[in-house]
Order: sequence, then structure tokens, then C-alpha cells
Amino acid sequence: MANFYLDNENLKFHLSHPLMEKIVRLKEKNYIEKDQYDYAPRDFEDAFDSYDKVLEVVGEISGDIIGPNAEGVDHEGPQLIDNEVRYAPGTVDNLEALKNAGLIGMSLPREYDGLNFPMIPYVMAAEIVSRADAGFANIWGLQDCAETIHEFASDEIKKEYLPRFNKGATAAMDLTEPDAGSDLQAVQLKATFNPEDKTWYLDGVKRFITNGDADISLVLARSEPNTTDARGLSLFVYERASKAVTIRRIENKLGIKGSPTCELVFRNAPAKLIGDTKLGLIKYVMSLMNSARLGVGAQSVGIAEAAMREARKYAEEREQFGKPIIQYPAVFELLTNMKVKTDAIRSLLYETARFVDIYKAYTFISQERKLDAAEREDYKNYLKLADMFTPLLKLVSSEYCNQIAYDSLQIHGGAGFMKDFPIERIYRDARITTIYEGTSQLQVVAAIRGVSTGIYAKAMQNYLSVPVKAELEYLKSVLEKMADQFGKIVEKVNEQESPEFVDFHARRLVEMAGNVIIGCLLLHDANRDDRYAKSADIFIRMGRADNISKVSLINQSHPKDLGAYKA
Repeated sequence: MANFYLDNENLKFHLSHPLMEKIVRLKEKNYIEKDQYDYAPRDFEDAFDSYDKVLEVVGEISGDIIGPNAEGVDHEGPQLIDNEVRYAPGTVDNLEALKNAGLIGMSLPREYDGLNFPMIPYVMAAEIVSRADAGFANIWGLQDCAETIHEFASDEIKKEYLPRFNKGATAAMDLTEPDAGSDLQAVQLKATFNPEDKTWYLDGVKRFITNGDADISLVLARSEPNTTDARGLSLFVYERASKAVTIRRIENKLGIKGSPTCELVFRNAPAKLIGDTKLGLIKYVMSLMNSARLGVGAQSVGIAEAAMREARKYAEEREQFGKPIIQYPAVFELLTNMKVKTDAIRSLLYETARFVDIYKAYTFISQERKLDAAEREDYKNYLKLADMFTPLLKLVSSEYCNQIAYDSLQIHGGAGFMKDFPIERIYRDARITTIYEGTSQLQVVAAIRGVSTGIYAKAMQNYLSVPVKAELEYLKSVLEKMADQFGKIVEKVNEQESPEFVDFHARRLVEMAGNVIIGCLLLHDANRDDRYAKSADIFIRMGRADNISKVSLINQSHPKDLGAYKA
């Protein structure tokens, strides 16, 4: 019997991070619900025990049901029959198992039949499910939509829709259109209010919609006539039961084939407004997208974990020239780097999730009472960190995920190119992570603000101000030099007073910041547990070499050189 939580000691390590006690206290509002609900925790230890037990259930379902179903689901995929998406049988089994275990809507408050879990255990569950089947993780993970309803919808809408998630309701984000992909402010699907029945109606086309035939969909639409920008967009909730949407087709994709990606036609489809008009993209979808990007981070780590394990297993079993290939430097270097990169993005994932947990907890507390001065300052600090770490996470985790899947297939050799081994599916599934919920290039556009505002530099200083064990001081010294080098090269790029020059080098600057920040996180992991010292040492040395290379290239460039690239 496989258990994808118990067989990965890294998960409980991150679950037991020192910040967890603060996160749980804020989320549980000092445990005030312990007398109202018999399953509400009485203290931190009680809460932690609940997370641990639930994750063990997630691990068991993932190892015994979702994982074994993955190949069949990938082969069969969903079908479109009579304007309805029919999941593959394995997908139906997966959903039923998770629904019966009460693992849909697990982060929702108890008043809506949720478990009131923080983001950390929820994101951890997403990583575990993604390791089993990245395509299915898209269906299960879209319960993020419930969080958006909870945060921004009216009490009436929350009471109507949120309890349904625990009963197994599926969800979708209907954002993209044929002419509005990355540029969501170009959305044209029209929302019209009928004053007679006081109902909004939606008309238009949505494309590339993950799980497009979901029970509950959040739809971005243009509610303000004669507008062309983000200020004319609002967010709506649409229910499949109204049967006012035609599914034109399910896309035939390279990977994540068990997850139906649909083109939808809305014709006079009744919907309900979430929050206020004109804030659909500016406020609500930005929050929803950040949650989705955190989800892709978890998915990327899960895929990386799966790819790494498949590579190690094959390398231990495959013999060439009289010995297992894991004994050859060309192979064990790849395997070690895969492990280091997986440790790296996992540390960044849970650090980001901690930031999100704290600022969201303060957000909900502020809806009940006024925050005091210290709480407001804490909220602002963690909100800034969450906003800047989320695109960094999405960028680095998805890129590393693809590198790890690529190297895993390479270790398999010709066998990896065949459908006889799981890595062929894992490799295809990995590719989408750098594309959806904002491409890597768009993540750089968001993350470069962390460079220009000094948020990343300040984070580096805070990390480096923490004392470490004597035997780790040499790594801290290297990171201090890297942080100094980063600051100087940022100054040099800014001295050119050319926005285009900054944009040209933006990815290099963001990745340099990522190397320092992740190096600091792994250093802190090693300071808590010696098991991470090897990953910290190797990652920091690789990061230093990478940053030196980037600095060299930047130093040799000038704004006048950009013309060569344009040509």
C-alpha cells in the first residue's frame, strides 16, 4: 500500500515550520470555534494532528487510487457526449474517493462544511495529488474558486454555493477567450443586466477553459458597455445546471489529458455578480490568479517529485557495461541535481504559502474587527511578500519542473520515449506548467517589481540576519556576497535609464534574486535539519556560478545592443 505523504519526509518537515503556530492561531482566531464544532481544534497541537491525519488520508488515496489510475485516465481521457463532459472512469473514482474523505473545499470555514485548514496543508495536499496525477490535480485543485467566492461574494451567494463543494461540486475559472489570452483586459464576453428579473446574462465565447463543464464556474465578462480595458470587467458565478452553455469541443492536448480543456459558448446564460462591478479583473481575478499560481507551484513540485523518483528507480535497476547506471558520474550528477532542485522549489513553495496564509488570515479578521497598528503592519508586510514571491515561485518551480522531467526522461534513454514507463506521461504533463496561469515571461513582468521596489533585496537581508550553525557559516558568507553582487548589478542596469534595457535583462535579474532567496531558504532548512545541508551546499554553489554568468553577460551589454536582437 503506497502512501505519498508518509513516504516523503520532506512534507512533515515543512508542515512543522516555526511559523505554523502563528498561522494556525490566526486562522483559528485563537481557537474560538472549539465549543461550536466538535472537530475544531482546541490548541495548536490538536490542529497539527488534524493536518497530519488528513494529509495521511490524501497520501493514501493518491498512492492507492489516483496514482494507479493515472495511466488509464491519460489514455482514455474525457469525452464530450450530448453537450456534457464525461470523465474517464479513473477520474470518477478519484473524485468519489476524495469526496467521501471530505477533501473538497478543505480550506473553507466550518460554517460552509469545510475543514478551515490553512493554505499550507491544502497546498501540501495539492503537491501530493499532483505527484500521483498532474492532470487530475487540475480538476481537484480548482476548488480555489471556492476561496474567491468566500473572500469576495455576498453572504447570500456564499451560503448558496460554498457548502456544495464539500458534497463534491467541481469548479472552473472561465477567463481566457480566443482574442484574450495573457491580455485578460481584452475580454469581450458580454454581461447584460436585466432589471425586470434582476439577473445578469452572459453571451460570448471562452476558450482553453480547464474543467469547462464544471458545476460552478467563475466567469470574467464585460459588464460596462463601450469599454475596452480592465475597468469594464466584472466577475460572475455561473451554474452548469442552467444548461445555457454549449461546449464546442474538448481540446486534444499534449499532456494533462485527463483534465478536460473546453471551448464554451455562452448564450443568454444567467449568472450572479461577485462583489462589485468593474472590479472583476482588477481585484477579484488577480486574487484568483495568485491562488492558481500557487497551485501550479504545488503541481510543479509534485511533478518534479514523481519524475525524480522514476529516474532514481530506473537508474538503480538499469545495468550497462556490467553495473547499474546510477554508478556513472554522468547519471548520478543528474540525479543529485534533480533532488537539489526539487528541495529548492519545495522550500520556495511553502515559504510563499506561509506568506499567503498570514495575509489572508488578517484579511478575514479585518472583516470582523479593526486591526491594531501592529497587525496592520504585519498584514502589509506579508501581503507584499506574497505578491512578490508568488510570481517568483510560479517562474522557478515550473521551469525546474520541466528541467527535472527532461533529465528524468534522459536517464531512461530510449525506454523513456516509449509509453511503457510513467515518465513519458510525466514529461508531457510538465510542459504546461510554464504556460498556463501566466507564462514564465509574464511571471517575470510581475516579479521584476520585486527587484525595482527592493522587496527581494530586503527579504535577502532579513534571511541573512538570522544566525546559523557554525558549520553553515561558509554558505551564509557566499550568500552575502551573492546578495551584494545582486544589488550592484541592479544599480548598474538602472543607471542606463532605459526601461527597455531593464525589461531586456528582467529575467536575468529575477532569476538572480531567486538564486539568492532560495539559497537562503535552503540554508535555513539545513539550520533546522542536517539532511538539507547537502542540497543547500550544492544549490548555493550552482546559484553562485549562474549569477556570475548572468552578471558577465549584463556587464557586456548596452542599450544600443538591443537593435541586434530586434533585427
